[in-house]
Amino acid sequence: MRHVAIVGSGPAGYYTAEALQKVPDVAVDVIDRLPVPYGLIRTGVAPDHQSIKAVSRRYEGVALTDNVRFVGHVSIGTDVSIEELTRLYDAVVLATGAPHDRALGIEGADRPGVIGSAAFVGWYNGHPDFADLAPPLDAPGVVVIGNGNVALDVARILAKTPEEFAGSDIVAHAREALAQSGVRHIHILGRRGPHQIAMTPKELGELGHLERASPRVDPADLPPESDDAMLEPGMRKSVTHLRGFAANPVAKPLTIDFDFFAMPVAIEGDGKDGAVTRVIVEKTTLDADLRSRGTGETYAIDAGLVISCIGYQTPPIAGVPYEHGRGRFANDEGRILPGLYCVGWARRGPTGTIGTNKPDGVRIAELILEDIPHSRGRVGRAGLDRLLASRGIAPVTFRDWRRIEAAEARAAINGAPREKFVRIEEMLAAIGR
Repeated sequence: MRHVAIVGSGPAGYYTAEALQKVPDVAVDVIDRLPVPYGLIRTGVAPDHQSIKAVSRRYEGVALTDNVRFVGHVSIGTDVSIEELTRLYDAVVLATGAPHDRALGIEGADRPGVIGSAAFVGWYNGHPDFADLAPPLDAPGVVVIGNGNVALDVARILAKTPEEFAGSDIVAHAREALAQSGVRHIHILGRRGPHQIAMTPKELGELGHLERASPRVDPADLPPESDDAMLEPGMRKSVTHLRGFAANPVAKPLTIDFDFFAMPVAIEGDGKDGAVTRVIVEKTTLDADLRSRGTGETYAIDAGLVISCIGYQTPPIAGVPYEHGRGRFANDEGRILPGLYCVGWARRGPTGTIGTNKPDGVRIAELILEDIPHSRGRVGRAGLDRLLASRGIAPVTFRDWRRIEAAEARAAINGAPREKFVRIEEMLAAIGR
């Protein structure tokens, strides 16, 4: 039997496990520091995008096969080290994703009220790390920095009415805080123009159907309509949405302004404890290579909350080579060291969709089977169980997780699929620990 440990139970981890579980003599342990599986499917995908979250049923099918096991509530680096895993398993795959925000890197970025999207998204999605975030929602202005789908998710969640969250699994503390929100003006900042966005048509189109919010685009920021012909079809649809927002502004209580050619250069604050009160923005232009450069002309946007959506990075792990410039593990097409691999965002950086991780997982599985064509006599899961038991650590099993899931479903209200536990203690209490 060949033994493989996968660290991380998100899409990249389970797609890798899915490819490996088809091989009869391979046993896979999927290890996660949380007692609950699925990674960003649970805590990253927007709570009002339930159709996307449905992919977890596929991962459940993998987890219920005889040669795949979920090992939850086990922290790498604290409960067990990478070095210990590589001694126990024939192969170890790091599928840890990219859960940390890229640094904003401008003056005032450390002020109270400046939050990364990983934290804000984790807050409204019930990640235990961010349950106590309490973002300031009392001021009317919010600045969202970034021109990708995460920025759209953040703006949409901020703009929705309580009734529009029906059927979602937004957590109670976020639902209640947003219902009392004083936010009335949201600015989405992008350094470049409409033709350089990383926003997909579906997510952009949703902004045009919000009950109390109106998306707005300055027509002067749009290139000639004839230039749209050079875009690929998906991007062309996205830009068509932007043109519609520019041509048909609707008066509603809350506005979502797209500030294109806008580069934040400083965050100022004269509020309590130096909290953010405004963002200084420099207008930009594009050079021949479509790179943005400042023009020297600036303006200010009043804001009591700034959310940075400029990308993510994988946190380093002791003893694992790391590329600090790219925010990922140093690897050669997924190989890090003999017997040590990475997959998904931990391998390639935070690019691609959930589905992009499937071929990535298949490829890493192929590399493992190529590098390790037969058993090397490692003890695998039996050795891990002994090691954890010696340290007084009782992992959460997939059967345990299904009990947690059932308890969350029983607590659901208003047509929601679940009411998530947002603290590890609550999750463990649901299984009698």
